[in-house]
Amino acid sequence: MLAAKLYGKEDLRLVECPVPDIREDEILLRVKAAAVCGTDLRMIQNGSNGIDGNHPRTLGHEISGIIEKKGSLVSGYEEGMHICVAPNMGCGICDHCIEGNTHLCSQYQAFGINIDGGFAEYVRIPGRAVSQGNLMILDESVNFSDAALLEPMSCVLNGQSRMKMNLNDTVLIVGAGPIGVMHALLARARGASRVFIRDLSEERMRQCKEVCREFVPMYGEDLKEEVMKQTDNKGIDVCIVACPSGRAQEEALELMSMNGRVLFFGGLPQGKDKVLLSSNLIHYKQLSIFGSTRANVAQYRSAAKMVEYGKLELSKVISREYTLDHIQEAVAYAKSAQGLKTVITF
Repeated sequence: MLAAKLYGKEDLRLVECPVPDIREDEILLRVKAAAVCGTDLRMIQNGSNGIDGNHPRTLGHEISGIIEKKGSLVSGYEEGMHICVAPNMGCGICDHCIEGNTHLCSQYQAFGINIDGGFAEYVRIPGRAVSQGNLMILDESVNFSDAALLEPMSCVLNGQSRMKMNLNDTVLIVGAGPIGVMHALLARARGASRVFIRDLSEERMRQCKEVCREFVPMYGEDLKEEVMKQTDNKGIDVCIVACPSGRAQEEALELMSMNGRVLFFGGLPQGKDKVLLSSNLIHYKQLSIFGSTRANVAQYRSAAKMVEYGKLELSKVISREYTLDHIQEAVAYAKSAQGLKTVITF
């Protein structure tokens, strides 16, 4: 089979390798779609611990496909089923795992991160993933490319679930990349009265309007002035910083209403992760600040159901699709930040 393996910094190769063998408690998945993530791009650009010329790794953790083969001990799944994969597995016995938060396990494993992922024609699903419920059976009406985006959407759901979001909240998304757009779609689905979007790229803002005409772009040099104008000087109820900008995190506090909630979604570049936050704004406005990372299996399944029931439409977030033999072009396009999500299809 063909697989796109990372051998080190800026060394992604398309190679021929054997179809994985599976054990009696495992599943062999025939991959139908695998989306390119910012994590994939960072691993390619910077390399990753444990990956080198002697220890390459197949990237890709946003995966959907069809069960090609199952082990004799596997129950609940049948060959031919359409499946999407929550990528994070825990040890199964620590407190986080027992609570259902396997993604927070100190020994967690994830497809495409520390075990082989979905940029391949086939991927082995370990018994741990099967027993922890990481496979979600898809209705056959759900497009495989849309299903591949359930992983980032579940991360978005985790972030928003950390906050108390109320019906008719005004929501500002700072950062109009694919994650920012997904946050906007979910906020709208959860009953936000208005969803404002801010990005330095006018092209990104235009793409957001193409995804949903109800999104309100925030232009102008002075974001605070524009926010106050749009909210009758009340401020924003919920602000989600969906870009790796410390300045955006700092400035978010100035935009908030009383009892406002701020989510710092995603991390900052190493060495630039110290920010100055106004303690008085937090104190006198009773602000709440949240962080989030990855997602648990329950959130993944909730996101899948929202797509299946038509509450979220992810197809408009996909800008381009490539086949695996054009993986280098797909990575280059994703790096260019011209579009939103890039998907490898099989």
